[in-house]
Amino acid sequence: MFKLPQKARFGEQTPPAIFPPIFGLLGIGLAWRRAEPVFQAPPAVSQLILGAVSLLFLFALGAYGLKVIRRPAVVAEDLRVLPGRAGLAAMVLSVYLMAAVLLPMNPRVAAAVLLAGLAGHAALVWLVIAALLRGPEEQRQVTPVWHLQFVGVIFVPLVAIPLGYTGLSRVIFYGAGAFALAILAISVAQIIRRDPPPPLRPLMAIHVAPFSLLGTVALMLNERLPALIFAALATAILAALLIRARYITAAGFSPLWGAFTFPLAAYASLMLALAGAGEGEPFRFAGGVTLVAGTLMIPAIAVKVMQAWAKGGLAVKTNAARA
Repeated sequence: MFKLPQKARFGEQTPPAIFPPIFGLLGIGLAWRRAEPVFQAPPAVSQLILGAVSLLFLFALGAYGLKVIRRPAVVAEDLRVLPGRAGLAAMVLSVYLMAAVLLPMNPRVAAAVLLAGLAGHAALVWLVIAALLRGPEEQRQVTPVWHLQFVGVIFVPLVAIPLGYTGLSRVIFYGAGAFALAILAISVAQIIRRDPPPPLRPLMAIHVAPFSLLGTVALMLNERLPALIFAALATAILAALLIRARYITAAGFSPLWGAFTFPLAAYASLMLALAGAGEGEPFRFAGGVTLVAGTLMIPAIAVKVMQAWAKGGLAVKTNAARA
């Protein structure tokens, strides 16, 4: 599956676009873990998914790391294009999910991985801001990818709250919530003024993710009303996307379909968390349906993206930098 073209050096042009579907696979594995008390699902399912995807993530991270070691400037070059910015953000946020994967097994190691994720995320935000300031004006337009870059810190409380850092998590919750609402409002205003080009429309699915995570974190902080409000907002966005599915997928399959993966997993996790908290049967039903849908859809997208990487075409399609 990972056969490289002849004469290519391993990692020479590893495209950041490989990370969004891996990000989604980690998310659906964690959703299966959350489903265990709700549906009495066997732990073996989540363990199998998370074990396999963790290895895939480490392999992909190693491949991209070799590219950076060969020529560190490739990071800045990858950030010049939208697939690169989305992919690198997914790579960094996947480190947070790895901390969540490790949390039940070894809290100390999970805390160390969480700190590594914070360091990587801070570096990414600094590089993104520098690229936006130096780049052309049209590159500074708000896109859904901004959620990953500037609201992605909302992943921290998923690990920090169980570790006892409730105060920090509450500050992150309110700050990330304000950023997420601002990005959504600006994005809606932009869509009203002008339709996004068909190839970029799949990125609109990213809007589901921050509000699903905000709802999950609110529930972990025992803030039931905000959790339900964010759940309603995430549901409304997801419903709008499903109603306009033909419009969003008009350009056909592309690597940007990776944007569909994690938001669906995050929404399933929120519904299952609400069901587990005793909020009612509708959440249990919604969580089950989206969990099954995500389990079917996310691996299918991941396989197509990985096949494109293996054949050498993904880097060209996404304008990935070469070491």
